Amino acid sequence: MFAEKLFDRRRVLWLGGEGMKTRLVTVICALAISCASVTPSYALEDGTPEGIAADVLVGRPACFVATVVGSAIFVVALPFAAMSKSTKKTAEALVIKPARATFTRPLGEFEELRW
Repeated sequence: MFAEKLFDRRRVLWLGGEGMKTRLVTVICALAISCASVTPSYALEDGTPEGIAADVLVGRPACFVATVVGSAIFVVALPFAAMSKSTKKTAEALVIKPARATFTRPLGEFEELRW
């Protein structure tokens, strides 16, 4: 009796057995299509009190983390960048740009962070 419940085909499908992969792929495809059609919007104006608060609480710590992680990645990528003579470009992208965004950008100014 226990074995019948354990191997009941309807129960396996309900728990996510064979049909789960198809459902997961369908949901991922639907999310990818819906996210691709979203247009970006900027909720905060540069220099407003809300923008400065968001910069202090979220923007600067995120930029600092990007600087630290970028520095670690740069150290790992340095031998490859040296071989391809792209050390300056690699340093600019991984270390210098995030460090400028963290330490020299005026508070509440997000223009440098936009693509």
